[in-house]
Amino acid sequence: MADDLRSRIMGDEARTNSVMKTMILFSLSMIFFPVFLYFFSKSMFFQGVMGISSQDSSFYAAFVAIGTVHIILGLFLYTAFTEDTTRPSDLKAD
Repeated sequence: MADDLRSRIMGDEARTNSVMKTMILFSLSMIFFPVFLYFFSKSMFFQGVMGISSQDSSFYAAFVAIGTVHIILGLFLYTAFTEDTTRPSDLKAD
């Protein structure tokens, strides 16, 4: 009985750790990638390669950042909905 309770607690704790790692990963991605891609696309791509003015390149770089946010949110939703929600103790046959 005690081993069963311990395995349930450890299984729940492992699942909680996994959920927190996923949440932290996507939260950091939401902060880092849109900001990085905004400045990178503005200076290197739109101004450097395409020769667009600074004001117009800011406008287009904002679309890149917004698109990045939507992609990250979509990946988070996909990850959340495809996550395995069964407990290891539920799979045991008694």
